[in-house]
Formats: sequence, structure tokens, C-alpha cells
Amino acid sequence: MASFGAQGQLFSPPLTPSPRPRRRLASANPALKAASSTTANTIKCDLSSSSSSSSSQNTECLTPNNSLFALARALAFSAGAAGIFLRISPVSPLIDGGGFSGGGGGGGGDGGGGGGGDGGFWSRIFSPAAIAKDEESSEWDAHGLPANIVVQLNKLSGFKKYKISEILFFDRLRGSTVGTEDSFFEMVTIRPGGIYNKALLQKELENLATCGMFEKVDLEGKTKPDGTIAVMISFLESTWQSADKFRCINVGLMPQTKPIEMDADMTDKEKMEFFHSQEKDYKRRIDKSRPCLLPMPVYNEIMKMLREQGKVSARLLQKIRDRVQKWYHDEGYACAQVVNFGNLNTKEVVCEVVEGDITQLVIQFQDKLGNVVEGNTQLPVVFRELPKQLRQGHVFNIEAGKQALRNINSLALFSNIEVNPRPDEKNEGGIIVEIKLKELEQKTAEVSSEWSIVPGRGGRPTLASIQPGGTVSFEHRNIKGLNRSILGSVTTSNFLNPQDDLAFKLEYVHPYLDGVYNPRNRTLRANCFNSRKLSPVFTGGPGVDEVPPIWVDRAGIKANITENLTRQSKFTYGLVMEEITTRDESSHVSAHGQRVLPSGGISADGPPTTLSGTGIDRMAFAQANITRDNTKFVNGAIVGGRNVFQVDQGLGIGSNFPFFNRHQLTLTRFVQLKKVEEGAGKPPPPVLVLHGHYGGCVGDLPSYDAFALGGPYSVRGYNMGELGAARNILEVAAELRIPVRNTHVYVFAEHGNDLGSSKDVKGNPTEVYRRMGYGSSYGVGAKLGLVRAEYAVDHNSGTGAVFFRFGERF
Repeated sequence: MASFGAQGQLFSPPLTPSPRPRRRLASANPALKAASSTTANTIKCDLSSSSSSSSSQNTECLTPNNSLFALARALAFSAGAAGIFLRISPVSPLIDGGGFSGGGGGGGGDGGGGGGGDGGFWSRIFSPAAIAKDEESSEWDAHGLPANIVVQLNKLSGFKKYKISEILFFDRLRGSTVGTEDSFFEMVTIRPGGIYNKALLQKELENLATCGMFEKVDLEGKTKPDGTIAVMISFLESTWQSADKFRCINVGLMPQTKPIEMDADMTDKEKMEFFHSQEKDYKRRIDKSRPCLLPMPVYNEIMKMLREQGKVSARLLQKIRDRVQKWYHDEGYACAQVVNFGNLNTKEVVCEVVEGDITQLVIQFQDKLGNVVEGNTQLPVVFRELPKQLRQGHVFNIEAGKQALRNINSLALFSNIEVNPRPDEKNEGGIIVEIKLKELEQKTAEVSSEWSIVPGRGGRPTLASIQPGGTVSFEHRNIKGLNRSILGSVTTSNFLNPQDDLAFKLEYVHPYLDGVYNPRNRTLRANCFNSRKLSPVFTGGPGVDEVPPIWVDRAGIKANITENLTRQSKFTYGLVMEEITTRDESSHVSAHGQRVLPSGGISADGPPTTLSGTGIDRMAFAQANITRDNTKFVNGAIVGGRNVFQVDQGLGIGSNFPFFNRHQLTLTRFVQLKKVEEGAGKPPPPVLVLHGHYGGCVGDLPSYDAFALGGPYSVRGYNMGELGAARNILEVAAELRIPVRNTHVYVFAEHGNDLGSSKDVKGNPTEVYRRMGYGSSYGVGAKLGLVRAEYAVDHNSGTGAVFFRFGERF
């Protein structure tokens, strides 16, 4: 059947799309999910026209490269046509499941194409292909001919089913067969091992002859001794005149061009008028289109291809298409598709791309069963967490979707989050982004208990000596749907006699202090508290008998405002008013530190524990903190940098009118020593950690606020405060982390120094308890889940010990 083309349009019969699995690119799946806002998220990607089920969290979606020139429209040209238009047809992806968990991104199905009146562009891209197949049967007929002879297609019997053992492509221009990696193989629907009759083979030849990729193509068979047939497809590749210009345009949201049959009875004059009319229509289409996102380096790369190739060929267009789509998919534009090439018989090649423009953003709330319900959370709370790239008018990007997932998850309001694009049925080529949210319960309460057994008379525990302790906590979150919350907790080691060590905290959190529509992001926190901690200031040095402990009780109120300056930086400032009471192990107020006398008695003539000298201080001070955190995870290893600067400024309000400035600076660097490929299951890089901490104080300084040297978060290998208590300190540390299997081992060295300021602390507790004021340590360790197992050598005494610690050192 004759088929004609003009600039901007095709005139040809539709063909059957190829059912062969296509070459795969990096998976690009524009749907994202997070399950549980309190644990590590499961990110799910999905290419499906229907919404993803939240119950399927760990499946994998593979999107075939479905447009490797499996043309669904033929291409030909007439002598009078000024330009040729090549259509890359959509062959819908074959969905192999719901999606994949991990991180999503990149890749996606190729192809596209417009028109046809079959439900729109994206419906063909997102929906499983409906591929007509011959009824499969294991029965086939031997060819019944001598072996190793060439048989023309028209000589085959129409009553037999032939089994194809081999398919070969022979390039007449090159005079050789092409390998299976050649993209022309992707155009063939028959496959080795398949069973076909003569009619199907003739249909295959017709498809190849009318697809426009070949100037000439023939199909013939060669008989095999086992009764099967090897198919040889000989071809002469189509070429067009050379081009010296390249243009890429975004035709998303524009009506896709449709093939128009030309009346075979037209005169030559009528045909030329028709061609000119189509050329004008295509020029208007180009003028209405928008420039695509393709950067200049890729343009230059494609121009180099055009210059080196000379004439434009089908293989060259495939390379251009692959390069354009590779850039889009590498940059996260998972829905971008090259759909057409235009102007093929002019000096300019026009590449039409549907980039995946977002036409609508929809937020839905769901109950536990997945039914759409009215949510408690106000929509502006969610909208302000969405990156601009996910708003209407932008091109859908998989990274923007993942960023939206992380931002919404950081609100801690939802148990399940889905970011799912779907085709816009009203705007062809458009994308509707659906965000589906399942809210957590607003009110929760929790009780955790622990039982401690203490010896009674004679050292044996009795029923009365079994002390039930634990924590009672409650939370009322998302008040008025604005993410405001009230949190409270009460902790004691003995519920039967809680006044001994009762600790509590009640906090109110008020985000969006300037209004939910204001882009300024400030959060107010106000809390009242009562806590008790063991003071590391009153601790003995090496060789000193056990020093009676001093407990520090703090009760008061605190209010601060936290402002997020950037994604990596935040600034916190506020006011603290508190009462500090120092107590001995019998819970009596203790104005001085204690020591054990040679006789075994206890003397309370140690350094003063408070600024007032009474054991009780009251004070008010301003507090500010600025943090910049650029750390990130590379295959589970943290890399980057973190800086923290904190200032406490006494206001002269309280016992003895305390006026002071206490400041701290912490610098930590996680240096990646080796570049590694990032991805799930990939090994983490070795990391060198460099850490420095300086603390200083000017003015009035109570002993309980002195800087303590030594301990798991100061200088490892020593007990808390074992090296001293000072007004000014300097700590430095280095740690080398080497990945081993699913964890890492490390070596470290640390040093702490009081800079000669221990003597300036009231009563000089460092000297009283015979501490050095400085110390170094080194050792090795291994990370075992949440536990750090370490062997550290105390450089002062030269002895080593094994320690088990929870959490991170830095």
C-alpha cells in the first residue's frame, strides 16, 4: 500500500506494535511511597494508570524501553515533499509488578506518539500493552523440504505452522549481517523459537516494508535439517538529506498530530497543495511549542553526531533519541518521552518531546482501609512542604517527588505517604500528581516500666523491696490541623515513692509562628521541666577512693524559637529560668562536695556546689544556638560537615545576680576517602572523622555548669569528668572508619585539655579530687547495631579497658 509523508504529517496505515520485550533503561518510576513516619521510609516507585496499593511495599517495577523505533505508523516521502516527519510510536510498557523499594529515579519507558483517538498519550504510556498474539501452540509442522535451501516467502505453504529457529538481519549497504544488539532487531515481532504461519510472516514483512525505516526490505527462509526455518531479513536502510541544525521542542499539552490518509485519486497539483498545507500547519505547531529543557552541551553533542554522520539515517535518529531521553532520565524527568522527529528532508531536524507537564496537584487523605476521607490536617501545612518543581506548570521530576516525600514525612503526622503521578485524561500529555496521606492517631499514651530489686535485711530482696519504675508519656499532636502538639512525660525509679526522684517534662510545640501561609519557618517551643542528673564535676581522679556523688536537680521553664534559615541551617534563641538544687545520695541538699576520710567517714568540706553557697541557685539566662549540618548518607556512611555554636548569656537575675557568658563551638568533618557507586546494596566508603570542640566561660560560673573533661562524648577511655572540670576546654579527635560487611570498624585517637583553667573554677574540684586536667586516649572499636564496642587505652596511666556504649560519638 502506498504511503506518503509531508513535513509535519504522515499518511499511512496503522501497524501492529511489537510484543517483544524491549531493551531496558535505568528504572524510572514516577511514584513514591513512604511507610511510617517514625521509621526508615520505604520508597516505592510505580508506573501505573491506577493508584498504587499501600499494601504492596516491596515489589519491583521494570519499565521497558518501549519505543526503539517499533513504528506504529509508516513513513514514506514523495518527490515534491519539502520535508519528512518521522513518528516514534508508543508501545505501552509492560508492567511487571507494583514498583520497587529503595529510592526510585532515572529511566522510564521510551517512545510516545500522538493521536489515534485511543485514550490519549499517557494512557498508552502508563497502561499495559494490549498485544494481539497468535494462539500459542507447541505443535508445528516440519517444512518438508531439503535442508539448507533458500525459500521465498511466497513459496511457503499457507496450511503449515513453521517453527523459526533463527532470525538474521542482512545489511545490503554494508554487505554483512548485523548483530542482535542492533536496534533494528527491536522492530521485529517474530522471535526465535516462535511458531508462525505464512500469513503472519507476510504481515511481518508488510510492517517492515511500510514503516519507513527501509528503502527496501525482503524476507526469506532457509531450511534446517531439523525441520525448522531460519529467517533472513535483508534491508537497505532509509536515509534523508544531511542536516546542519537541531531543534528540541516540548509538545506536551499540545494536541498530538494524527496521520491523515491522502486520497489516492489526487492529482499531482492537489498533492503539492496538500503538502504545502501540511508544511504550514507543522510550522505553526513548532511556533506554538515551548523550548525543551535540554542543555546546550547535549545540543552540541547531537550537532556533532549530525556533522559526522553526513546524511540523516534511521540509526542516527535512534542515537539522537536515545541521547535525548538518557539526559531526561538521568536528570530525573521520568515521564519525558521523545515522540516525533520532524523536518527530516530539510536542513533542520526537529525533535518533539513530551516532557510530562504537571497540570494538577491533588492531595487525598485516606483511612486505614485506603478509603478517601476528610483529613484533620489543613492543606496549607502539606502544600508548604512541597518543592516548587512539583507544582502545576512544572515538569514532573522524580527527585522533586522524593523531596516532597521526605519533607512531608518530616512533619511526623502520617503513617503512610504516597506521591503518585497519573495521566491527565483531559490534557493529553499532562500529569496529575496525587499525594495520598494516612494520618496518625492524634492522641497517644505510652507506659514503659522497669523493675529494680534492691537488697533488704540480710541482703535478700523482699516483696517490699521490689521497686516498680518507668515512664508514663502522652502526646496530643496536630492540634487544629496545624501540626501543633502537647507532649508530656513523667519518669521515676519507684512509682511507690515517686517524690524521691520524680522527673517530668511538659512541652508545647507551635510551628508556623508567623502563619501557615508565611514562607518564614519559625517554631515556638515552651516547656516546664524537672530533672535529676549525676554531676561529673565531683568525680575522683585515678587512684582516688570513691567520691560520694552529687546529684543536680533542675526545675524551671524554657521557651525558645527555632527558625530554619535553610535546609541545612537553623537558628534557635530563647529564655531559660530555672532553680538548681544540689543533693547528696540521700537526697539532702548539699552545699559542698564530699570526700571520704581515711577513717571511712564522709567530710562535706569539698568545693562549693552552687554559686550562692547554699546548695540552691536560681537564675535566668538567654540561650542561642546556630547549627549548620551538611551531612548526608552515602550507602549508609555519613559524610559531610556539621558546625554548632551555642551561647548562654546570664542576665544578672537570680542568686548573687549571676552575669556570665558561656559559649561552645563544635566542628565535625566526615571526610569521604574513596568515591563509591551509590545505590542499594553498594558498599559504603571509608570515612575519616575530624572533630574539634572548644568551650569557654567569662563571668560567674557555678561548679555544676563547669565543662567536664573525660567520658564517652569527651575523651574516650576515661570516666565522665575523670580528667577535670574547667572554665575553658579544648577537645580534638580523629577517627578512621573502615567498612566491613554490614558495619564498620574504626581506630581513634583523642585529647582533652583544660587550658590551665581548672584552678579558676570555684573550689578547684579538679585539684581537690586529684585529676590531671588533661589526657589522651587511643583505641579501636566496632559498630554492632546501635552499640559501640571499644577498646580504649588511657594514655595517662597506660592501661586499657573495654567499653560498650550506645549511640554515636560524633
